[in-house]
Amino acid sequence: MKIHKVLGLMSGTSLDGLDLAYCHIWKKYDLWKFKIIETRAVSYDNEMRARLKNSIALPADELLIFHNTYGSWLGQQAKEFIEEKDLDVDIIASHGHTTHHQPQQGVTFQNGSGQHIANVSRYKTVCDFRTNDVALGGEGAPLAPIGDQLFFRKYDFCLNLGGISNVSFEYEGKRIAYDIGLANMILNHITQKIGLSYDNEGMLAGKGVINTDMLRQLNELSYYKLPYPKSTGYEWFVEKVVPIVNATKDSTENLLHTAIHHICEQVALQIKRNASKDHSTLLVTGGGALNSFMMELLQSYLEPMVSLVIPEKILIEYKEALVFALMGILRIEQEINVLKSVTGASQDSSSGVVYLPA
Repeated sequence: MKIHKVLGLMSGTSLDGLDLAYCHIWKKYDLWKFKIIETRAVSYDNEMRARLKNSIALPADELLIFHNTYGSWLGQQAKEFIEEKDLDVDIIASHGHTTHHQPQQGVTFQNGSGQHIANVSRYKTVCDFRTNDVALGGEGAPLAPIGDQLFFRKYDFCLNLGGISNVSFEYEGKRIAYDIGLANMILNHITQKIGLSYDNEGMLAGKGVINTDMLRQLNELSYYKLPYPKSTGYEWFVEKVVPIVNATKDSTENLLHTAIHHICEQVALQIKRNASKDHSTLLVTGGGALNSFMMELLQSYLEPMVSLVIPEKILIEYKEALVFALMGILRIEQEINVLKSVTGASQDSSSGVVYLPA
């Protein structure tokens, strides 16, 4: 039995930092298994966070320069982690940081050059997992459902609450998944106005009350009316959501409280619509699972049909890095790692680009 030793790298739309997860992944009796051995979270300093946030507006040449710079930075973080923990690594699998995602135009771009990661770290690197699917007519997102299907199929639904919320589930023998809409991105945007990176455990949000006008505007966003497969990201957030938040004159507590009600309403709507039995289980991961107020509120929206399952903290925080580690292995083994039933592409694919160190 071969054990794949992979370092997964993930930087999400919430812009909190880089997650590194060193995983052992193996196949036993045709079932994929995993163990997360070592992890590290590297917070972005203000300069890096600002550069990533603003890279959407960079001219093409400056964007490509930053793509290389950020790739070198990722490679350095991986190199230091591997050396300090004395890890035996087969490959690095990096998601990169999404700056442009317009699949309807055939465009998706993840910052963080794979060649620079490989050259700096000195390890074979797999990255750029979305481009092939978009080239095949797909959304290029979400990608985590392959991990849900292979690692977490005992749960009826898998919900990730990162910057964006996305869900996956089985429907008529196929894995279905899509971006529901907002999650931590709107919450962090609100707290950053008062100098906080995030609302710890939802303590501020729990003190607020609903701003009915803001809630109505958020719930009326046209994205929510689109059928799946669908995906969204930072560009949509800046264009459609930020103006609503910025135009709402209210306390930080009330803005957060309202945003969480909106997130929970939209998630519950999708889960209830797709629940096929009297009682279902919903695995929740991503930073939002650590927001106690949001979890309590979401459970109240879902009762009695659905029960939340909150896993151990290491899986909450590093599930996406784990999934990209799996996707890297599947790419190396030339097995399917992106599902057409999820993205709407013309075919399943083994996606990702492999870079060898110079």
